[in-house]
Amino acid sequence: MKKYIIEDEWKIIEKGFHPDFQESSESLFSLGNGHMGHRANFEESYSGPTLQGHYMAGIYYPDKTKVGWWKNGYPEYFAKVLNAPAWIGIHLRIDGQELDLHTVTVNRFTRVLDMQQGLLIRDFEATFKNGQRIQVHVERFVSLSRKEVGAIAYSITPINFDGNLEADFFIDGDVMNNDSNYDEKFWDPVLEETGKNCSMVMAKTKKTEFLVSTSQTIAVEQGGKSLNLEASASQSPKKTSLKVQVPIREGEKTVLNKMAVVITSRDHNPEAMAADTEVLLHEASDLGYEKLKEEHLDAWKTKWDESDIVIDGDVSAQQGIRFNIFQL
Repeated sequence: MKKYIIEDEWKIIEKGFHPDFQESSESLFSLGNGHMGHRANFEESYSGPTLQGHYMAGIYYPDKTKVGWWKNGYPEYFAKVLNAPAWIGIHLRIDGQELDLHTVTVNRFTRVLDMQQGLLIRDFEATFKNGQRIQVHVERFVSLSRKEVGAIAYSITPINFDGNLEADFFIDGDVMNNDSNYDEKFWDPVLEETGKNCSMVMAKTKKTEFLVSTSQTIAVEQGGKSLNLEASASQSPKKTSLKVQVPIREGEKTVLNKMAVVITSRDHNPEAMAADTEVLLHEASDLGYEKLKEEHLDAWKTKWDESDIVIDGDVSAQQGIRFNIFQL
């Protein structure tokens, strides 16, 4: 591991923001549950170096081989794991200013992969060019108890101002692989739908014709109470968006909750996928973030009770072996 990572028996910890290591960190802090895996890309906009990555088990594409010269025995195609539609996006604007850690001043930053609990956590404080300061806490997981569910709790607290927050929760299926040999996009649009504070994107892989249905539902809390908001919904081929605007006040925490369901035709009847997605999304929404998280933590406790290896006297070795077990 790179030296910017702090040694800890149960956690991978980055203290201070290291943009030069961002792409490595996105890999190192990644999450997965056997059904889906995600690089540790930021939920908000990030205009610095980044490699977007969201992957579904068993979803592949036969990409055409590209070489400088052809030799006998080269395969015409080879299977490639596809970058799948992304569900984590929550782009944020505060009084018209975009939150982007590449352009704001990052005063404080901590990123943690809690391997014991299967959580990706970020804490940071940022200052916009106009002097407005915010404190942010983000928690994300892909459920170990409900393999098709992922969830995010994104908390924002203004430090020195009152203002207006605009949050754009979106699903982006217009994605491609960074290593696409001919810059080809591998997904065709199938369906986009929006409802009250929920939306769905269904896409199909070219050639292999795997279907992936990705849905989201959102909720906003302020001062510990749920807000009765209805998002402004929009859609375009392979994309859906839910936008909300919320007044925010100095010292008061606003929590943006996002729950997602991602299913594939490997596990569901293609003709029933839209209906199955809706049922699973309603179940996740009815449970809420905290209950989903509780189930997830219980599942990881059981997993570690069965799988842990303890190394006394060497924190680095203990961290390393648990990182490998966590990835397995």
